[in-house]
Amino acid sequence: FADLVLETWDLHCDRNGREHRTADMGCKQLVVRRGQPFTITLRFSGRGYEEGVDKLSFNVETGPCPSETSGTSSHFVMTDCPEESCWSAVMQQQDGESLSVSLCSPPNARVGRYSMTLEACTDYQGSSYQIGDFVLLFNPWHPEDTVFMRDENERHEYVLSQHGLIFQGTSDYIFSIPWNFGQFEDDILAICLNMLDINPKHLRDQNRDCSRRNDPVYIGRVVSAMVNCNDEDRGVLFGRWDNHYEDGMSPMAWIGSVDILKRWKKFGCQPVKYGQCWVFAAVACTVMRCLGIPSRVVTNYNSAHDTNANLTIDRYINEKGEQERYSWDKIWNFHCWVESWMARPDLAGSYDGWQVLDPTPQEKSEGVYCCGPAPVKAIKEGDMLLKYDIPFIFAEVNADVVYWVVQGDGMQKQSIRSSDVGKNISTKSVGRDSREDITHNYKYPEGSEEERAVFEKAEHQKKSIGEEDEGLHLRIKVSEGANKGSDFDVFAVVNNNTDEEHVCRVTLCARATSHNGTLGPQCGLTDPVDIDIEPRAEKRVPLRILYEEYRDKLTQDNLIKVVAVLNDHQTGDIIVAVRDIYVENPPIKIRILGEPMQNRKLVAEISLVNPLAVPLNGCMFVVEGTGLTEGQLVKELEEPLEPQAEAKFRMDLMPRLSGLQKLMVDFESDQLTGVKGYRNVIIAPQPM
Repeated sequence: FADLVLETWDLHCDRNGREHRTADMGCKQLVVRRGQPFTITLRFSGRGYEEGVDKLSFNVETGPCPSETSGTSSHFVMTDCPEESCWSAVMQQQDGESLSVSLCSPPNARVGRYSMTLEACTDYQGSSYQIGDFVLLFNPWHPEDTVFMRDENERHEYVLSQHGLIFQGTSDYIFSIPWNFGQFEDDILAICLNMLDINPKHLRDQNRDCSRRNDPVYIGRVVSAMVNCNDEDRGVLFGRWDNHYEDGMSPMAWIGSVDILKRWKKFGCQPVKYGQCWVFAAVACTVMRCLGIPSRVVTNYNSAHDTNANLTIDRYINEKGEQERYSWDKIWNFHCWVESWMARPDLAGSYDGWQVLDPTPQEKSEGVYCCGPAPVKAIKEGDMLLKYDIPFIFAEVNADVVYWVVQGDGMQKQSIRSSDVGKNISTKSVGRDSREDITHNYKYPEGSEEERAVFEKAEHQKKSIGEEDEGLHLRIKVSEGANKGSDFDVFAVVNNNTDEEHVCRVTLCARATSHNGTLGPQCGLTDPVDIDIEPRAEKRVPLRILYEEYRDKLTQDNLIKVVAVLNDHQTGDIIVAVRDIYVENPPIKIRILGEPMQNRKLVAEISLVNPLAVPLNGCMFVVEGTGLTEGQLVKELEEPLEPQAEAKFRMDLMPRLSGLQKLMVDFESDQLTGVKGYRNVIIAPQPM
């Protein structure tokens, strides 16, 4: 027999991509998921493959130093009876000189970029052919994969969906911003794989790093560290919280991860300026979804940053409600992290499922700024010793906040009520634009037996007292319409839940604050008011917050912290109530003109009214949406936008993908920043 000579081959990028749900990545290369077969066709010249005469075998290799022992290299022969636990090749069909072969990786294969060679042997004479590269990803559709997820709707939301919502605001005023994850956009996969290749663990020991890339726990930890740049590890984002963002992009201005990851690549893996928690979390979510690990962005309201890990955050204020001394411990009005879905065979017990990964640089873990993966179940159960970083996240959702009021004579008095940490833990619902509350995954109901048992295990005595029915009760209410550019009212509402009259003194103080709990200048203060309050009655003490007072003090976070202090003359008790008020930006209106159809022009009309009493300068709209725009579209206004005037423009789009897409808009100007809007657009598939 003459030698078997390979003439051409076809990796069927399109068809394999559709079957492996990677088609949206564009088909410049073969991208497949582990444990699932993919088909290639080989064409020989002169004669076809002869069973019993020719022997075909394949080599696949990943990483700079592939070896069988590290699981980064495999040699396998074409056979009829493949083994599930290793790489295999099975003949599918033969048609003259062409031969279809089905290749399959084991469901615990290392992910990453592979090269593949074919060896064709006839009578011990052989030739070797380099038949191309492919990328192997995690496979949530495969029951044996450690990231297997049962529900198809969840897989669609947490792996395939390229857009979503991130919840922000305050626990009393929850709203969402749109986000373009864009994990299948051009170049994003290459950028994510490059991130793995420049991570410090890889640079220290390439062989060991590549051999651990079959484990989503390991990958999650690497990604959590690489999304921030605090270890001088060429990480993606530079974190900044001080309202000075002039030499970069304000964290509020981003509307997607693609722009950030592309900038990072373009500037040679220099950190992109600037990120805050939701930006870190969203970029990590993009990277994890891109690699095939189901992931979602989660928001925790009133999130504690407990630097000394004693589960108590002490706040010192004076009788007017003004801060008395600086505290390193912070309460963030919200804090975002990522949950990724994976099994935890490294932990004994049932800790599979959602794991917290927090790429925002806060505390070091094993010497590096990363956090997690921490099983959500372990946080709920107070299992502090399990890997990784449970105590830190447990404190974020469970710490006590104790207010101490420092009186004129220097005496300190503990407030009898305290604010609630770890409220309304939120994520986008599956398949809908609504909010799913997942607080119950993190904690047992307040005051329950189970909660007490968990706190005992965590050696935590709850210092704060719950809402009692007896005594005086204090809360803060906001009038409708805390809109940027307007004055609005806040009220201290006092309820007397006793049968006798009480005389008390109430003070309200308002200050601009930033998202991480740092207080800024005062923008409202009442003189102390003495009130008599009848049994079972309610009284209100108002504070008007003026636009001219907060206008230049508000940071881009649009937050005002209101503190009310009540002195009960009868009992000597001091009660403190605190509320973060989000000052609302104006809405962006988006209209879609015409019938949306794939590969056909579509027009979007976008408008915004200036609600301020001053003109807006340097106005700019940024528009993006996976499948709707190629990258970002920018519209700059030539003229200032006068008070109460409307900016309106039209933009042409060419939808590339069919199905539900999101068009997202961000508006920037000198006085009004980070204004967001979005519109869902259902694109009809192109008629065949």
